[in-house]
Amino acid sequence: MKGESSQAFSTKSYKSGVKPIWCPGCGDFGVLASISRALTLLQVPPEEVAVVSGIGCSSRIPAYLNSYGFHGVHGRALPLATGLKLARPELTVLVAGGDGDGFAIGGNHFLHACRRNADLTYIVMDNQVYGMTKGQASPTTETDWDLSQLTPGGPGMNPFLPLVLALGSGANFLARASSSDPGGTADVLVEAIRHPGFSFVQVLSPCLTFQPEQRKWKKMVRPAPVEATTDPVRAAKRLMTDDNFFVGVLYRGERDPYDESSVEATCELSSLESEFKIHDLARS
Repeated sequence: MKGESSQAFSTKSYKSGVKPIWCPGCGDFGVLASISRALTLLQVPPEEVAVVSGIGCSSRIPAYLNSYGFHGVHGRALPLATGLKLARPELTVLVAGGDGDGFAIGGNHFLHACRRNADLTYIVMDNQVYGMTKGQASPTTETDWDLSQLTPGGPGMNPFLPLVLALGSGANFLARASSSDPGGTADVLVEAIRHPGFSFVQVLSPCLTFQPEQRKWKKMVRPAPVEATTDPVRAAKRLMTDDNFFVGVLYRGERDPYDESSVEATCELSSLESEFKIHDLARS
């Protein structure tokens, strides 16, 4: 691919004039850079991109990108994005969120978005903590994490395994990336966006404010030792031996994306409306 100088759109084309206000050292800076770079590599016109988010530090992403954006309510980004994609299938729809927004209040939507397999890309910045609301444990927080006054003794529950849940629920593309490698993350996002169906990318994105020990993640992440597979059984076996720090594409599914237009209507809307019509009993 040619250099950015010869392309119609550069990384600046996808950046808004809003300055990010994340904490120093936040991994979300790297993810934002990766998204801009991925869109540059794809050369998607900014007006053909829509970014949907929920609530949380990472959900600020739409404000920092020069594209259409929708900042929704907590946990509801995926149904919003699904509706948008089905209504405007020509758009490149990205969803940005965090582990709390995506796997706690939005957990049920996450499972069914994987199952439905609409053609969109879900980018979750996983820092294993609720960063915006002062450091509560999230669904991916380790069992014995005891560094927060809000969770004395640790959560005491096994953490969610997002990629395992996504695979079992029917996601069509699975990958893990690291915010410490914006270039590598951008390459993964390019693949995710190009792949048909529901693509899920878990990005390890440290929160140094409430999880300062996550500084070591940069040295712990490493390329996965095996190639991506199209076989969900092989992907499941790989995940069962994964220490959660292997990065790269895990699974490229072969399911056809959900297409609402392929569902044949069995009756007219007017006939359904007539069944719910309220009759005036006083006049009958």
